[in-house]
Amino acid sequence: MHAKNSASTETDRYDVAILGSGMAGGMLGAVLARNGVKTLILDAGTHPRFAVGESTIPYTSGMARLIAKRYDVPELKALSNYKGTIEEVSPNCGQKQNFGFVYHREGQPQNPQEINQLVVPVDLRTETHLFRQDVDAHLFHVALTYGADARLATRVTEIDIDPEQGAVLRTEHGEEFRASYVVDGSGFRSPLAEKFDLRETPTRARTHSRCLFTHMIGVKPFDDSPTARQHDQPSPWHHGTLHHVFDGGWLWVIPFDNHAAARNPLCSVGLTLDPRKYPKGDTPPEQEFRDFLARFPEIAWQFEGAKEVRPWVSTGRLQYSAKTVVGDRYCLTSHAAGFIDALYSRGLANTLELVNALGWRLIAASRDGDWSKERFAHVEALHQGLFDFHDDLVYSSFVGFGHYELWNAVNRTWMLGTMSGNMMVEDAYYRFSETGDPEVFLDAERSGNPGSPLPISESFVRMGKLTRELCEAVEAGTVEPGAAAARIHEYIQKEVDFIAHADKFGLPENRCFNMTRERMDAAEEWSRTQAPPEIGTRMINAARGMALAKEAETGTGSRDY
Repeated sequence: MHAKNSASTETDRYDVAILGSGMAGGMLGAVLARNGVKTLILDAGTHPRFAVGESTIPYTSGMARLIAKRYDVPELKALSNYKGTIEEVSPNCGQKQNFGFVYHREGQPQNPQEINQLVVPVDLRTETHLFRQDVDAHLFHVALTYGADARLATRVTEIDIDPEQGAVLRTEHGEEFRASYVVDGSGFRSPLAEKFDLRETPTRARTHSRCLFTHMIGVKPFDDSPTARQHDQPSPWHHGTLHHVFDGGWLWVIPFDNHAAARNPLCSVGLTLDPRKYPKGDTPPEQEFRDFLARFPEIAWQFEGAKEVRPWVSTGRLQYSAKTVVGDRYCLTSHAAGFIDALYSRGLANTLELVNALGWRLIAASRDGDWSKERFAHVEALHQGLFDFHDDLVYSSFVGFGHYELWNAVNRTWMLGTMSGNMMVEDAYYRFSETGDPEVFLDAERSGNPGSPLPISESFVRMGKLTRELCEAVEAGTVEPGAAAARIHEYIQKEVDFIAHADKFGLPENRCFNMTRERMDAAEEWSRTQAPPEIGTRMINAARGMALAKEAETGTGSRDY
């Protein structure tokens, strides 16, 4: 756990120094150390510690399993499903069987027809509510197990980088460390972003939001409320991540106590607001939250008697971005480079995406000495693409929050993206499992549209652009919300060619979607007989990959695909 002071020799030099020991730093450190890269992790804080970003999506879980196999770090596989997470990582995590959205209008009763839900197919997996202090500490310890060196409670105050030689990092205590390459996974206060003036000012993000959040005890399941008794969603709200959405923002409810084996009574709660509609003033966040509940009594029911167990955090505008993330001998990972919003839980997915793209490049560089900026060019394109894709989606959603009919349409584009992105990951996992050929991943990198969940489909890419442009027109007052919603629904019904049931997805009345066994069988048939060839092949491979994964996790499953 110790490194020597400034009298350094070549034996003290690291291949890679990682700033930050959170999810990005811990997972990347484990990947590198497991593959023989001399790795140092530096962090100004210690473990355990509070962190948000607690809800997985199928893309995140699939990527965890893929990274575990690609880089031979089996400990990461547990994070690919709820059962493995609570048994092998932390019993303090919760389950996530659905993504739920309940729409509210201030001063009006909640309309039971204004709900949306996407159910995670239980036949394939159950997602997880991650208790981050346990999960981050676990990943950090896996990195140590494989031989990474680390220094916690060690703040880096100065970094000098020589493009030919590497980096010298100095700490507030006068210690000095040398590395051939630096990965900054430290978050918003990135030392490298500050040193090299990498922040875009102002950010290019279209989204505007701020947030106040905490962990609470005593939050009641919304299913028991008088409001929810009128709902017809296929899965209980309490079994997943619940989003209360309204004009100008959304509120997350992420329970950790929603399964039979639960040991953690806490619930993550966060209120996200557009500061142009809800400016941040001097009101303490706990009072601002109570004031918000007073305006939405049907949401307030869920928090009657609930108490925060840690101080509220209240942020300014959440969005920040970087002009570049890759430089000579350094790279910024997801949250050091930029952030949009917690909506749709893309932050963790983007983090794992970048760990996967960085891992093999750093391993190769440690072996052949080529740390050139050109080697990491795809990482630059990938991050910027991930940032812009998420910004378009969240921006469109915030515009949609002002008009349920538009939100009902925009929500479909997210559903289609999250399912299609998962298909890409599972296809890659299956093909790599069958062949062991890393060209599987290079093929994906060469497909164009970096950052898109479905880069191989121009129909998908056009859908996102169309949705964002329509929402810009709605915000500008040149298109009515109903007309924009109708055009999105029409596009999905008539022009989407990358997923089965597109005609049903495009019907406004189909507010909830549950991928039952019958629908999965129908999707398989569509993949074989009607899908564009490349899409069909990948969907069949994805189904095979998920079936293999389920079989390995439970000892059961089907090999019929």
